[in-house]
Amino acid sequence: MSYEYRQIAQQILDSIGGAENIEQAAHCITRLRIALKDEGKINHEVLKAVDLVKGQFSNGGVFQIVIGSGDVDRVYAQLIDLAGRNAATVADVKGSGENKLNPLQRLVKIFSDVFMPILPAIIVAGLLMGINNLLGAKDMFIPGKSLLDAYPGLSGLWQLVNMMANTSFVFLPALVGWSAAKRFGGSEVLGIVLGLLLVHPDLLNAWNYGKAAAGLDGQAIPYFDILGLFKIERVGYQGQILPILAATWVMSQVEIWLKARVPNAIQLLVVPITTIVVSGVLALAVIGPVARGLGVLITQGLVHVFEVAPVLGAAIFGALYAPLVITGMHHMFIAVDLQLITSHGGTFIWPIIALSNIAQGSAALAMFCIAKSATEKSMASTSAISAFSGITEPAMFGVNLRFKYPFYAALIGSACASVLITLNHLLASAIGVGGLPAFISIVPVHIPVFLLGTLVAVIVPFCLTWVFAKRMAWKAEPVLAQQSV
Repeated sequence: MSYEYRQIAQQILDSIGGAENIEQAAHCITRLRIALKDEGKINHEVLKAVDLVKGQFSNGGVFQIVIGSGDVDRVYAQLIDLAGRNAATVADVKGSGENKLNPLQRLVKIFSDVFMPILPAIIVAGLLMGINNLLGAKDMFIPGKSLLDAYPGLSGLWQLVNMMANTSFVFLPALVGWSAAKRFGGSEVLGIVLGLLLVHPDLLNAWNYGKAAAGLDGQAIPYFDILGLFKIERVGYQGQILPILAATWVMSQVEIWLKARVPNAIQLLVVPITTIVVSGVLALAVIGPVARGLGVLITQGLVHVFEVAPVLGAAIFGALYAPLVITGMHHMFIAVDLQLITSHGGTFIWPIIALSNIAQGSAALAMFCIAKSATEKSMASTSAISAFSGITEPAMFGVNLRFKYPFYAALIGSACASVLITLNHLLASAIGVGGLPAFISIVPVHIPVFLLGTLVAVIVPFCLTWVFAKRMAWKAEPVLAQQSV
């Protein structure tokens, strides 16, 4: 089918308030990304009826219109020509959109920007830890024994995989330091150095901090005695997020301030040394202890809610996680997960996240079975596979949110499955792929319960989507296929 791209671009332009309402516009593989002066001028009803428009939503101060690969670049070329705007990059548009965000939205975007580049390393570590869990779990495959007990020759492989799995978590502050420095405008190398400083072998390992603080096993917290004036805890921050995140922001501000004032001829000598010394002392003396305390309070608060009202807490979080993905706030829970793994030996948050993803995939799978159009079937099937693999955006934006009731069905299914696993005190020992493969990151004794929760997350959304569709007498006609998010 051929399209009149200029006409489509004109219709889009008219529906978003005209050329005067556009600050900057760019496009990615499938979507137009537009920073608008006033999103209140958008006519959503008109926009959703435009040919090629498959969805629309706003995120991070940027209005996004889903077009599809191949067509989006042609529509974009006509759009900026009609609007009299210069081509911009996605980063340019994000920068314009960020200025419109409130403080909470900006904080959420920082978490998203910092964690997205390092997420592959965390996921790989989680998967490898999951494999090691299976090798070392008693009664999983052999009654009364683990695979390591039954086959001692696997111990070398287990140790090697264990080292690979732990690397990302042991040096997590270095990864966060690199990504955060890039985000905050500082030197990425200095961010890595600051992160490595917080996990230096001369510092007390963070995993042993609790024992040292309690005086167990004859341990005590060591200190740096600074000229007899004050003492700094000689404690590392392995596996912790908040200390390095805050310290890297301070480091970047110090470096930027120095670069603006130190002559170019001596910048290489003065700026890096001063930056690391100032930010390093502040990180160990002030930022680290405060951030550790804040992280403990947040974690304890979340744990307390789940302990006092586990059913309510699980139902609310299970139902709200997918909407949080839409806003981008879901990235904040990576830090909570890692804090729980550090302080409680496992996280109850990440299994709920995995089940939420599975529920979205199940609702999309139901739409695949219901749809009559080959196009709708193709989109629903590929989106379902993606969600079952842990990536839910195609399922949510391409299918479930467009028709609304599959999305609601997925939220209900996720809440039900979350309540089930929470009542059984299920924990994950690592962060892995948030879909069907998630079971390998679950604490081994809890895997059967997680598989039961997976069945609930698959069956409930599928059945509810089917029921809702029949009640609404849904038909996959083109006009309905253009429903907006």
